[in-house]
Amino acid sequence: MERGVEWDFEPTLDRIAALLDVLGSPQRAYPVMHIAGTNGKTSTARLAEALLRERNLRVGRFTSPHLVSMRERITVDGAPLSEERFAEVYEEIIPYVELTDTQGRRIQFFELLTAMAFAAFADTPVDVAVVEAGMGGSWDATNVADGTVSVITPISLDHTDRLGPDIPSIAAEKAGIIKAGSTAVLAQQELPAAEVLMRRAADVGAVVAREGLEFGVLNREVALGGQLLTLRGLKGVYDEVYLPLHGAHQAGNAVCALAAVEAVTGGDDPLDVDLVRQAFSEVASPGRMEVVRRTPAVVVDAAHNPAGMQATLEGLHEAFDFAKVVGVVAVMRDKDVDALLELLEPVLDEIIVTRNSSPRSMTPQELGAMAAPVFGEERVHVVDRLDDAIDQGIGIADAEGEFSGTGVLITGSVVTAGDARLLLKADGS
Repeated sequence: MERGVEWDFEPTLDRIAALLDVLGSPQRAYPVMHIAGTNGKTSTARLAEALLRERNLRVGRFTSPHLVSMRERITVDGAPLSEERFAEVYEEIIPYVELTDTQGRRIQFFELLTAMAFAAFADTPVDVAVVEAGMGGSWDATNVADGTVSVITPISLDHTDRLGPDIPSIAAEKAGIIKAGSTAVLAQQELPAAEVLMRRAADVGAVVAREGLEFGVLNREVALGGQLLTLRGLKGVYDEVYLPLHGAHQAGNAVCALAAVEAVTGGDDPLDVDLVRQAFSEVASPGRMEVVRRTPAVVVDAAHNPAGMQATLEGLHEAFDFAKVVGVVAVMRDKDVDALLELLEPVLDEIIVTRNSSPRSMTPQELGAMAAPVFGEERVHVVDRLDDAIDQGIGIADAEGEFSGTGVLITGSVVTAGDARLLLKADGS
């Protein structure tokens, strides 16, 4: 049954609330950690999930968008729902979806997935659900759940057509997940965002924990394959924590996840430091500064807005001592493409512009026309297909020689990252 596309929807909670009501309110069957923000949501969700699972809790995780398979969005005990289970959950709820449709509330694509996640978690049952908002906060379908802990990752400009033209309006939308009596874990924010979030927390009577004040990264050193951290949580200090993810932004995501887990599990005692070390040492965040090939080095990253790209490029510089970088870039046409290209220009020696598998992808010709004035025509290669673009990027790096220090960065969109991982068989398939 046609449910429209994910990025075209009417913002309201009426439909999802009506559906979950007839399903028996599965979102109230377990405590929820709710995560909103512009960048870092999925990584933070994965980090929180790792900590909770290390405590022997059954964890449901709902994230979006997916990289390769829709089933990635709904995980239980760290694994996506099987094809059989995914179909089973769909079949179980579809009569209720169709009932809601007949009441003049046609359930949309993301709402259906959200309801499936909440129902699957209740049926398992999970001990805690880690739920990432799809877009925004106040009217996002996930906001029918009342988070015991609300996490707001760094807020910057993105989806301005939907969320508002500036940081305060975007922050106001995302602040809607902060509920009465909850704990609000706030990543470091620009002052205009911080003011809005603090006002919302005060209005609803939420406890506030701010990165850099109540908790934060005390020390960070680059280590082989990641970084070594000393983290101050809400209840203790955790040292010698190895995180196999690159960049200062991932250290920030990790400490936000740590504070959120401390808050959701209650009590005054710190988490066991060995538990934290073990959980974080094994965490992965696919498509986020992910090395998918060693020779030549190919790094895939899902950055798709200026703040995300800035964090990626800083992490790339810090973690990889590339002498030369070849970029393979495909972006969505509704993004701030000029800003992305301006950020990439000082880092990329050559840029191969292409398209990803989304109908929203900018055409290679359009992207090439925008890149040429920024990079100079001689540094821009326009390639119609992503697989050919990746082959060309690797070919350029290979031609430089194994010891040239040339790397390939594939970036511009979550869809680009997912497509590249599939083409390069990053999951070993």
